Amino acid sequence: MTGQPSTDSRAATGTVRAGVDAARDRLDRGRIAILLLALVAAVISFLVATRVFPYHSINHDEGVYLQQAEMLLSGKLFLQPPVEGPFHPWFFVVSEQGLYSKYQPVPAAVFALGRVLGGYPIALAGISATVVAGTAALARELYDWRVGAVAGVLVLASPLFLVHSGVYLPYAATAAFELCFAVAYLRGERTGSRRLAAVAGAAIATAFFARPYTAVLFASPFILHAVVTLLRSGAWRTPFEEVTDRQRDLFVRRLLTAGLGMVGVAVALGYNVLVTGEPFVFPYQAFAPEDGPGFGHREILGHEENYTLELGIESNRRVLSKLFTEWVAMGILGSALAAAGVVATAGSAVLGRVRDASQRASAALVGRRAVVAGMFVSIAAGNVAFWGNFNILGALTVQDDGLIHSLGPYYHYDVLVPTAVFGAVAVVWAADRLGGFTAPRLPDALSASRVALAVVIVAAAVAAPVAADVAERPLEHNAGISEELAAAYEPFEEEGGLSMGNAAIGGNQTDEKTLTFLTPVYGPWLNHPFQAVRNDPDFDGPSLYALGDYDELDVAAANPDHELRRYVMRGAWNPVDGEEVTAELRPVERVSGESVRLDAAVGVPEGAESVSIRAGGDGGQTYAAANASEGALRLTLTVNETSARLAGEGVRSAGSFDVENRDELTVTVFVSTGPSTGFSYQLVFPIDTSGDEVRALSATRERCPVPDRCVPAGLGPSPPEQFANTTVEAVSA
Repeated sequence: MTGQPSTDSRAATGTVRAGVDAARDRLDRGRIAILLLALVAAVISFLVATRVFPYHSINHDEGVYLQQAEMLLSGKLFLQPPVEGPFHPWFFVVSEQGLYSKYQPVPAAVFALGRVLGGYPIALAGISATVVAGTAALARELYDWRVGAVAGVLVLASPLFLVHSGVYLPYAATAAFELCFAVAYLRGERTGSRRLAAVAGAAIATAFFARPYTAVLFASPFILHAVVTLLRSGAWRTPFEEVTDRQRDLFVRRLLTAGLGMVGVAVALGYNVLVTGEPFVFPYQAFAPEDGPGFGHREILGHEENYTLELGIESNRRVLSKLFTEWVAMGILGSALAAAGVVATAGSAVLGRVRDASQRASAALVGRRAVVAGMFVSIAAGNVAFWGNFNILGALTVQDDGLIHSLGPYYHYDVLVPTAVFGAVAVVWAADRLGGFTAPRLPDALSASRVALAVVIVAAAVAAPVAADVAERPLEHNAGISEELAAAYEPFEEEGGLSMGNAAIGGNQTDEKTLTFLTPVYGPWLNHPFQAVRNDPDFDGPSLYALGDYDELDVAAANPDHELRRYVMRGAWNPVDGEEVTAELRPVERVSGESVRLDAAVGVPEGAESVSIRAGGDGGQTYAAANASEGALRLTLTVNETSARLAGEGVRSAGSFDVENRDELTVTVFVSTGPSTGFSYQLVFPIDTSGDEVRALSATRERCPVPDRCVPAGLGPSPPEQFANTTVEAVSA
C-alpha cells in the first residue's frame, strides 16, 4: 500500500537501530571517558614534543633512538660511514658489519611508525594516549569506570608523564606495551578468554624485547600470580591426568601467555646474535660490559663506580623521594592518596567487602588487585640493583644536579601506574563515603552516587591548581633549556637546515649539498650534544655532519660535491646554566697544489710590549718574534711536501720545520701586554703531503684571553683591536 514502509525498509531500520544500540552498549561511560582521556593525552604529547622539546632534551639518548629509527626505515641495522671516526654517532658500537645502536630496536621501531604516519611526534602522541588509556582501563578492570577515569586523570597530570610525553626515550613506549599486557592478562583472568591471554603474552614479549629488565620488574607480580593460581587450582596437572574444563582453560591460558612471552625472549636473543654475535651479549653490554644491573664495579665510557648495596639503597631512596614528592600528580598529596588507596583496598579485602556493593569480595579479585599493588615492591626493589639510578642523580652532594632534575626518575616510570590506580581508589572511596553520609540528609533526587560524582568533580577542581603547580616547574625548566638550545641551533635555522616539530631533521632547503664539521663538545661523538642534526643512514643526504678536528681532509675528499663549513661556537655548552651560546657557520675552502700558503693578519693593540710566534705540527716546530707595533701583524706559513716555512713583515728569526705526511699545523701568536698579562691567537689547519699535491683546508681562528680558554675569533663581543683573519691558497713551488 502506498505510504507504508516496505518489509525491507523496516528490516533495514531495525538493523540500524540494533547497531546503534550495540554501539551504545559498548560505548558506556567508562569507555567514553577512556577515549576522551586518550585524546587529551595525544594532544598534550604533541604540544610538549613540539613546543617544550623542539630540539630534544638534554638526554642525548633521544638522538640514538631517532638515528636507529631512520636506519630501520631504510632497512638497516648497521651504519657504514664513508670515513671511520668522524661520522660515529653517540652510543653506537663498532663491529665488523658496521656501527649499531647499543639499544634494542623496539622503541625506535615505534618512533619510525610515527614518521611513516606523518612525523615522529605522532608516535609520541600514540604512546601517551596508550599509557593514559591503559592505566584507566586497568583501574576500571579492577574497580569501576569512575576509578578508571580518575586514574587516567592522575597519570595525565603527573609531571613525569608530561615530560616524557614529549621525548624520544623508551620508558613510556615500554610502559605502553606493559599496560597492554596487564589489561589483557587481568581481563583474561576475569573472562577466561584465551585470546586475551595470547594478547598478554605478545605484549609482554614486545616489552621484554624493548627493555628486558624493565619488563621483568613490571611483570614479576603477574608472574607470581600466574604461578600461584596455576599451582593452587591444580591446573598444572593438566598434561598428566584428567582435570576439569575450568582447570584446562586456565592451563591453556597460562601456556599461551608464557609461550608467547618466551617468544620475546627468543627474539631478543636472536637479535643479539645478529648484532653482537652472541645470544647472551646484549648490545649495551657490547658497548660497555660493566654497565647494567648488578653490584660491584660498574663502568661506562670512563665513568666508574663501586656500586654497593648500600649505595644502591641510598640512591634509590633519593630517587623515590623525588618521585613521590615532585613527579607524580599533586606531589606529596597524590602520593598520600595512593597510600590511602592501598590501605582502603587492603581493608576491603580484610573485611570481605568490595567498595561498590555489600558483597564478599572474591579471592580472585583480591589477588588481581594485589598484583597491581605488588608493582610498587617489584619495581622499587629491582631498581636498587641498577646503577643508572645513581647516575641520574648526578653529584649526590649537589642540589638539583643530574638528569633527574630535568627529566625525572625515569627508571621508575612504571610506578606511575599503581600510583594513579590507587590514588583514584582513594578519591572514589572517599567520595562514596561522603555521598553515603550526606545523601539521606539531601532531597530525594540526590542519590548517593550522584553526590559521590559531584564530590569527585569538586575534588578535581580543587586539586587541579595543585597538580598544575607541581607540573609547571619541570615543564618551564625544560622550556628554558630549549631556549638556550635555540641559540645554539640558530645558524641551521637561518638556512632552513632544521625542520621544527621533530620531523625530518638535518636537511637544507636549497639544492646545495653541504657538509658541516661540528664542534666535538663532549669528545669523538656525533649527536652528542647535537641531536637535532643527524646524517641519513646512507650518508647521501643533502646535508652531512662530521666531527671537526677528526680527519677533516678525508671527510672532505670522500664528499667532493659538498660545500664545506664549520660550526663554531662561543660559550660553554651547558643548557641548564641559563646562559646562551653564540654560534655561526663558517665556510671552509679546499686547496691543493705544489705548495699551500696560509696568510694571516692578527691584531696587535696599542701598548703591546712584545709579540712571539710558535708554528709547528707533529714533524717539528719553529719560534719567532715580531714587532709589537699597533695594528695588523701579517704573517705567512708556506707548506710544501716536506716542510713548512714561517715568514712575515716584521717577523724576526723566522724559520722552517718538518711536516709529517698527515699533519695538523698550529700557529700561535702571543701578545704580551704587561709583565704577566697578555692574550694569544691560535690558527689551526690540516695538511696532507702524501700524494702528488699538498692538500689543506681553511684554518680555524681562535682568540685566547687565557691559554686554556679560547673563543672563535670574530664571534661575539671582543675588543675591536683584537682580530684574526686568514686565507689559504695554493701556490707554485
